[in-house]
This record gives sequence, C-alpha cells and structure tokens, in this order.
Amino acid sequence: MPWTRIASGAVAIVVALGMTMLGGWYFTIGFGIIAYLGQLEYFQMVRAKGIAPAAKTTLAVSQALLIISTLSPTLADAVFPVAGTFICFYLLFQPKFATIADISASIMGLFYGGYLPSYWVRLRSLGQLQASNLPLDGFWASNWLNLKSLPQGLTATLLAFLCIWAADIGAYIFGKSFGRTRLSDISPKKTVEGAIFGVSASIAVAVLGAWYLSWPGWPLTGAALGLLIGIASLLGDLTESMMKRDAGVKDSGQLIPGHGGILDRADSYVFTAPLVYYFVTLLLPLLPTLTAAP
Repeated sequence: MPWTRIASGAVAIVVALGMTMLGGWYFTIGFGIIAYLGQLEYFQMVRAKGIAPAAKTTLAVSQALLIISTLSPTLADAVFPVAGTFICFYLLFQPKFATIADISASIMGLFYGGYLPSYWVRLRSLGQLQASNLPLDGFWASNWLNLKSLPQGLTATLLAFLCIWAADIGAYIFGKSFGRTRLSDISPKKTVEGAIFGVSASIAVAVLGAWYLSWPGWPLTGAALGLLIGIASLLGDLTESMMKRDAGVKDSGQLIPGHGGILDRADSYVFTAPLVYYFVTLLLPLLPTLTAAP
C-alpha cells in the first residue's frame, strides 16, 4: 500500500475521531465541511451527465439542515420538505427551463448529501448538552477508558463507526483472499464471500459493544444493529459505485491522496446513520418495557 494512502488515511482517522469525541459544534462544523465537499463531488458527477442541478441552493439548504439538526433535531425532519420546495421554486424561475433530471438530481443531492448525513449530527448530539464541559457545547472526558460514563451519542457513534470499519476492512481482506463469486456488476471487485464476512465482522463488533454498554438483550440487539450497519454500509458503497459508473468516472474526486474523493471514503456512512439513530432512540428504550411485560 502506498505511503501516501497510509498517511492520508491516518490523518483522516485522527480528524474524524477528534471531532467525534469533542461533539457539539466541533462535530457539526467538521461534518458540515465533509458534507459540503461530498456534495460538490456529487454535483460534479451529475454535471458529467449533462444535468444542470440547483447546486448552490442545495449546498446552502443542506448546511442549514445540519445546523438545525444541532439546534433542534426534531425540527430537522420538517426542514427537509421545506428545503426541497425551495429548491424546486429556485429551478422554476431560471432563464433556462429546468428538466425532470435537473429537479431529481437536486432533490437527490439534498437527500443523499444533506438529509441522510444530518442523522450523524443528531446521533452524536444525544446526551451532549448534559455532558458538555467545553465551549461550543464540546465535551472532553476525564477518563476515556470508562466508556459507560460517556454521552450516549458519543458511544453510539463510535460503535457505529467501528462496525462500519470492521465491515469495510473485513470485506476487503477476506474478499481479496478468498472471494470467488462476484457480488454485482456495479462493482466487479466485490465478492459474495467478502460481503458475508464484512457483515459478520460488523455483527461481531456490535455484539461486543452491546455487551460492554450493557444494552438490554445485548446478544440480539447487538446482532441486529451489526446486521443493519453491515448491510447499509454495503448498499451505500454500491450506490456510490453505481453513480460513478453512470457518470463514467473511476473516483468521485482526488481530494484524499491515494483514496480518491470524499464520497469514495464516506459512501458506507450515508445510509447507516438513520438506522443507528432510530435503533438507539426508538428500539432500545422500548426493550426494557417489552421484556418486563407479562
């Protein structure tokens, strides 16, 4: 593996972990930059197909969506349709008549690059205000070894990241060594064997995390979360590969030396965030009640 790829990957991990541990506006600002750069790459691929999206408007409302997700997570769902309406309104009054493709690509850019990523901000915000001890609602633990004392949003986000990393690394190593059956023509290098091992690795990490965090019914809840994350990260990877294939490009960009663009590295995270957020906020609180029922 080239040293540039190793170095850039190490820097990316340090930056991602740093803003994740701090949380608050540190996480929102850092994540906002990542989402902005990812959307630029998305619109670059869209334009390669001869489509003229409302890129600037979509970029602006997506950043507003991330900010609102920090201020009031419950309000973010209401902002999404309003932002979509605003984008359509903007396209209607352009000198050149907008096409269905222009509108669809713009709304997809908002959904894929703004709304879905906003769930990472919502997830990381869980319990943050009560635990914040730094300016800008940031947090720094006095003892990082005691993970149970950390805010719920931080432990859930870190566990989700670990599952995604396990799925990606496991699928890559096992698929390269033992993969024989092609998974999809969309991404010829991916194999069924690699995908199965990647999902299994995600499940193993999630079960260990659920056990350590003392989740109710941890063997089942951990396995369910790991399965969701493993499948969602794989689908995110395939979706980005499909867009690149349609646009006729090998990488979404060249921002990260040796890795390609932001989307090339963040594709596994796009569809994962909503699943983890609702798993933690809706399912986990219900489990003690369901298990206690006669």
